[in-house]
Amino acid sequence: MNDRIDTYLHKGKRKQLIETLRQKGFKDEQVLAAMERVPRHSFLDSAFVNIAYEDRAFPIGEGQTISHPATVACQSELLQIKRGEKVLEIGTGCGYQTAVLLELGAKVYTIERQFKLYEKTRSLLPSIGYNTRFFYGDGYKGLPSYSPFDKIIVTAGAPYIPDPLLLQLKENGGLLVIPVGEGEEQIMNLVTRKSGTAFEKAELGKFKFVPMLKNKV
Repeated sequence: MNDRIDTYLHKGKRKQLIETLRQKGFKDEQVLAAMERVPRHSFLDSAFVNIAYEDRAFPIGEGQTISHPATVACQSELLQIKRGEKVLEIGTGCGYQTAVLLELGAKVYTIERQFKLYEKTRSLLPSIGYNTRFFYGDGYKGLPSYSPFDKIIVTAGAPYIPDPLLLQLKENGGLLVIPVGEGEEQIMNLVTRKSGTAFEKAELGKFKFVPMLKNKV
């Protein structure tokens, strides 16, 4: 089982991680403070506990990984979350990014398409103090019955930007953060919904994500 105890050693390692992120250019103090509060080691197998606060990805089962902290910081900064905003997360994974969103004050609706991960994380997050709305389903479809969302974050590499997600953004400023590409690397995209059919897209550098798969549910 994961080591759920948050010791002074863990907290010290988190402070070191936050300093590393600052040195890499991350400046959003709300995001950094949120990440400093999240016990990343609790989301990992006990074999990784001693290195949980390195800026690395680690396997979490089912062919999935927990993202680099720098990637979590990047996506979280791009979302520009304000407390109370409704956020859709595509790809719950182990729940680490979910916890960061919750620490930022978002109301999170999260979808996972790997059933074992969905079951594991739905149990884990409440056990360490994080409560959210969990869904087992196809991230390409989003959650139309709960839309519109202020922000949408995709935590897997998508071959394209799914139209249903664009249409589930609120108008006049809804943001979608999504890595797009079918190769080993993806380009981080920030899409803003200006009006019903008007979208603005910016491309913001290369990242590596596990692929966003279809037809899994």
